Amino acid sequence: MTDIAVTVNGEQRPLAGTPAHATALDWLRDNGLSGSKEGCAEGECGACAMLLATPTPDGGTAWTPVNACLVPVYALDGQEVVTAEGLGSPDDLHPVQAKLAEAGGSQCGYCTPGFACSMAGEYYRADRTPAAAEGADDASCPVRDAEHGPNGFDLHALSGNLCRCTGYRPIRDAAYALGSPEAGDPLQQRLAQPAPRPVATDAEVDGARFVRPATLADALRILHDEKDALLVAGSTDWGVEVNIRGRRAPLVVAIEQLPELRTLTIEDGIASGAEGFVEIGAALPLSEVEKRLDGRIPLLAQLFPQFASRLIRNRGTFGGNLGTGSPIGDTPPALLALRASVVLASLSEDASGVVLREVDLAEYFTGYRQTVKHPDELIKAIRIPLPLSTTTAFHKIAKRRFDDISSVAVAFALDIDGGVVTGATIGLGGVAATPLRARATEDALIGKPWNIATVKAAAEILRSEGTPMSDHRASSEYRSLMLNTALLKLYSQTALASKEVSA
Repeated sequence: MTDIAVTVNGEQRPLAGTPAHATALDWLRDNGLSGSKEGCAEGECGACAMLLATPTPDGGTAWTPVNACLVPVYALDGQEVVTAEGLGSPDDLHPVQAKLAEAGGSQCGYCTPGFACSMAGEYYRADRTPAAAEGADDASCPVRDAEHGPNGFDLHALSGNLCRCTGYRPIRDAAYALGSPEAGDPLQQRLAQPAPRPVATDAEVDGARFVRPATLADALRILHDEKDALLVAGSTDWGVEVNIRGRRAPLVVAIEQLPELRTLTIEDGIASGAEGFVEIGAALPLSEVEKRLDGRIPLLAQLFPQFASRLIRNRGTFGGNLGTGSPIGDTPPALLALRASVVLASLSEDASGVVLREVDLAEYFTGYRQTVKHPDELIKAIRIPLPLSTTTAFHKIAKRRFDDISSVAVAFALDIDGGVVTGATIGLGGVAATPLRARATEDALIGKPWNIATVKAAAEILRSEGTPMSDHRASSEYRSLMLNTALLKLYSQTALASKEVSA
């Protein structure tokens, strides 16, 4: 226990005696770092944001903003974080802090530390490029588009930070006024050095235990031997349970840093003659998946910006989103449309090795928050077959454009050849006890001409798919109506795209 520690603002701080369920936010505040605030305790406001040193593909470091209120503090064992106090001081403000002050972006000040940390993460982003350097026609223009500044600042970096004083314009002005980090900036210099390596952790306090296994086999052995073990990756779901519902687990097993679960492989199958696929490690953060794919799977490229916020995507994973079995998760409808499968891992019968089995995602969900995954299994990867469908779309119906939970989610993957639908896969979320395929609608489309008559007929079938219920997000009637209009919307989008191409 005495060796378990976190480096905070350059100083190593021990975790000895800290409760096993403690979040990074509570621990930081208990240690006098009260700049981090608790606003919602659900990862939706960003008042608790801190910077985490994460590895880059070239062996360096990135400063990644995450919600301190959701991260178990023991998951930071051996890691390095920076809070708002570590950015600068009253006598020596960090450039982000200085610009916020100059623009009047602090308002009441409660959420400002979180904004400063998220903004600093974008400030130090290695590929942030000013518009002028990209050959923009008018570099003096205040913005390149609605969500990017002339300095390359991406406003999506702040999508998980809320200002209760509605002071967004001065905050945006501060973000767009930032220059590039100075060469002597300590946090900039830190980026050239490797990020801390994962540390195997085993802490037990007052009968509760937190374990970070060193290998996948070690994790599976714990699952095999300890029936009450709870797997945690990004903790964007479990952290809410801990904070809001007071949930506690006798044994938490952290798997987000296992290298076997953080891979991303693309096999086109051309050289071998085999079927191609994209395999994504179950514990690879969604932000990292988005960056590595770089638009390679257009349907996922549409999904990512609509999945919660950047702060959540910096920790959230495919494995976690599927592991909860939630019917309103955003990734299952998209993965269903992509005909994805789930790769499950467990120990062999003699416990000498790891056994894998692949399950079609359409057969994975068995009931409300229930799946075919056995208690001694974990999700190792998600596999998406290639080639991809030619026409794809992800429609998320929610009360807010970003950082919200779906009322209904619909994902389409169609193949249209010579004006005829030759293939159709449709994934649905929020309209039944489980995510599901809209198989009746798929059958109604395949082999039919892609025209308004076909679409209207299929839309009526889509309207009746699932068993939507009424809750505080939407009524069952509304959900059915959204299903009905989703296919019509897709048709109008494809028709518009065809006109633009022909023009």
